[in-house]
Amino acid sequence: MPSLFVVATPIGNLEDVTLRALRTLREVKLIAAEDTRKTRQLLARYDIKTPVTSYHEHNKLSKLDYLLEQLKEKNVALVSDAGMPGISDPGYELITSAIEGGIPVVPIPGPSVVITALAVSGLPTDRFTYLGFLPRKASERRLLLESVADEPGTIVCFEAPHRLAAALNDMLHTLGDRRMAVCREITKLHEEVFRGTVNHAMQHFTEPRGEFTLVIEGKTQKGKPRLTEDIERKLLKLHQSGTPAKEAIARVAQETGLPRRQLYQAWLRLPGTTQ
Repeated sequence: MPSLFVVATPIGNLEDVTLRALRTLREVKLIAAEDTRKTRQLLARYDIKTPVTSYHEHNKLSKLDYLLEQLKEKNVALVSDAGMPGISDPGYELITSAIEGGIPVVPIPGPSVVITALAVSGLPTDRFTYLGFLPRKASERRLLLESVADEPGTIVCFEAPHRLAAALNDMLHTLGDRRMAVCREITKLHEEVFRGTVNHAMQHFTEPRGEFTLVIEGKTQKGKPRLTEDIERKLLKLHQSGTPAKEAIARVAQETGLPRRQLYQAWLRLPGTTQ
């Protein structure tokens, strides 16, 4: 019976492909690819002549019936731009439809940017939470980060370069100034792994370029920073000195790692402030 082969492909360096993946891509009758241009570069590198058809985010539903029809008669390989299909990439619908139709789904494992970034981050690897791509809207991004603020395991997510600064800022004020690793262009020519704190990363990546994987420390045993009497007195002194609320809260948040929302509520409780 024909099978759907879910094939992991390199996340950057074309040499990071398994012998089994190459054999599978040669032997199947059709390759469903997220980006046919990128896939053909890989196929050309290893002289593979298998026909390729597009299967991406914008046609994944309209192309589904065609691919399922092909699977009635021939083996089909599913590949994404990089890494394992279906992991923050198109593939989920095809995989589940094949399973529901009784079609064997065969994994061909290989490179994974999530595991690669986690392994070189220098942060604990025994437990982690994968968030995929962070939401584009700031409010949704903050809500997602708040939902994992108490997670003890390491946190892994993706972010685009033009939203990196905003994402790091949200992390600072939602999670605090935790340790993190910012992995850029993993396995590519300009590969970089920056290790430090969230605040350090904000200062380092002033003009971010490339693809980013963020690995953030989970909640440690000492817990998130607490609002203490000393911090409240600091807010009071800033208030008494005439410092605007926004400026005072931003300053204390950066110093303590406390969320701005919590500091704002404390500010409103100070004598002489109004909502």
